[in-house]
Amino acid sequence: MDKYSILNKIFETKIVAVIRGNDAQEAIKISKGAVEGGIQAIELTYTTPQIGDAFKELQDIDALLGAGTVLDSETARHAILAGAKFIVSPFFVEDVALLCNRYGIPYMPGCMTVREIAMAFEAGCDVMKLFPANNFDPSFIKSVHGPLPNVKIMPTGGINLENINAWLEAGAVATGIGSDLNKAYQMGGYEAVVELSSKYIQKSKK
Repeated sequence: MDKYSILNKIFETKIVAVIRGNDAQEAIKISKGAVEGGIQAIELTYTTPQIGDAFKELQDIDALLGAGTVLDSETARHAILAGAKFIVSPFFVEDVALLCNRYGIPYMPGCMTVREIAMAFEAGCDVMKLFPANNFDPSFIKSVHGPLPNVKIMPTGGINLENINAWLEAGAVATGIGSDLNKAYQMGGYEAVVELSSKYIQKSKK
């Protein structure tokens, strides 16, 4: 799958599930629940212990598998070799941008200011992760599109069932959700993740 096919699939599904597990097995269960609920893009974070085991277990899952909380190029390369189809960071890392460009892998760095967004865009980043999005109003996207009309923005952090449509209607190409899925798993297990993921998919299609 080439870079633009990966991006188009993310834009079509509109939701990236950010999976943070207490261990690899928990991350695997939450990921499988999210996919069963209809989510087609999974971001496995490198804050999860033994995350490599999760990548191995989920290689054949019917969804895009990406890596999150990638802080350096060494981790990015590890993730790509493990099967990650996209890379996400909490902030822009130039070395990661260079590596992802070399491999033809989409890179989505966290940005909070127009300057950070412009720097990442000029480095060849395909999507800017507005993070943490709960510090902003959806109208921020329109403001950015004034001087930078071609920038694609994916808000992450604080996205929930109540505000996801507002972000998508404001011009977000996709949204990152995470804490809701983890809370659902802790409270109701696998089936709760499936149910909540299905609700997010239904919301995103309205």
